Amino acid sequence: MPYSSNDDLPPSVRDHLSPHAQDIFRAAFNSAYDQYGDDPGKEEIAFRVAWAAVKRRYHKIGDRWLPID
Repeated sequence: MPYSSNDDLPPSVRDHLSPHAQDIFRAAFNSAYDQYGDDPGKEEIAFRVAWAAVKRRYHKIGDRWLPID
């Protein structure tokens, strides 16, 4: 299901990413979810795409996600 706002994101995303990283995650998820149309695995694929998008701009150190300089 696409997310209309960051408040709708799952706690595993909302509680660990900055608002900017949440924006990246949400946009990538929604785009991938729409792109994969009738594929029964589209939600799982969209999550993978979204995390990959976040990882292009942020890296995890310990339990914190920090912007890549």
